[in-house]
Amino acid sequence: MLYVDKPAGITSHDVVAIVRRAARSRRVGHAGTLDPFATGLLVVAVGNCTRLLPYVQGEPKVYDAVVRFGAETDTDDIAGRVTVEASLPDLGGTSGSAALDAAIRSLTGVLAQVPPAYSAKHVDGERAYAIARRGEAVQLAPVTVTVHRWEIQSCTGQRLHARITCAGGTYVRALARDLGRALGSAAHCESLRRVSSGPAHVDRAATLASLGPGSIADGRVPLLSPLDALGPMATEALDTNAERELSQGRAIPATQPGHTVAFVRAVATALTAAPAVLGIGVRIAGERWQPRVVLLGSSA
Repeated sequence: MLYVDKPAGITSHDVVAIVRRAARSRRVGHAGTLDPFATGLLVVAVGNCTRLLPYVQGEPKVYDAVVRFGAETDTDDIAGRVTVEASLPDLGGTSGSAALDAAIRSLTGVLAQVPPAYSAKHVDGERAYAIARRGEAVQLAPVTVTVHRWEIQSCTGQRLHARITCAGGTYVRALARDLGRALGSAAHCESLRRVSSGPAHVDRAATLASLGPGSIADGRVPLLSPLDALGPMATEALDTNAERELSQGRAIPATQPGHTVAFVRAVATALTAAPAVLGIGVRIAGERWQPRVVLLGSSA
């Protein structure tokens, strides 16, 4: 696994292309897309570890956002065309603080959120952003999202800086838009940075500048253990006999609690502090694990 600190102005797919050259491998994928204007953490899997992406722990997600008041855009972010302008909200004094608190409360918890028109949501089998780019109106139904909390870091009449913790599927761009409306103004997301996703944190991320051609393949940029991204998932250590059973797809005796487990090698190699991940299993009757993913023979 690899954590990458994505800069603004490129897509998540662009990052995958860079990592492919760095790893000299076509087998690269990512968990949790970042919009081109956004920066921060992108969790990337390399090689056979791409098969672990469905099991990566991506909750909750934490973002640092700047909300710019006074205008809405067609993308709900700074990259879009201004569609609505409004006077700045009065956030001064006791009444202004109370209004902001009430607006934040209305955008915390389980919400029905209308996604941005420029989003990957499907409308009659077509991506919403494709329809919007043709200049056609996009009507998206609200979706249920969860916002755990807002931590206001600073606020002026024009900008609000906040750390937002939310569940996957939440559009912070739409939160910025809706905050402006709740305050009787207009707003968009001026900047957005993903700080963490589940156990993964941007502090451990590689920069694009470090990911030159071959830098992963020759060891200059080391990969992280997949266990880092799998979070609190239980691990089942396998001896040589159990590894043989796993390689043939046979059920493995369960000695750990839980519904899902990561199979690991009983003894870590001298080259890694973490045991090699050999696969993923789910609990079945008879206190056994049924393999779902087998990575034996990979570098995972």
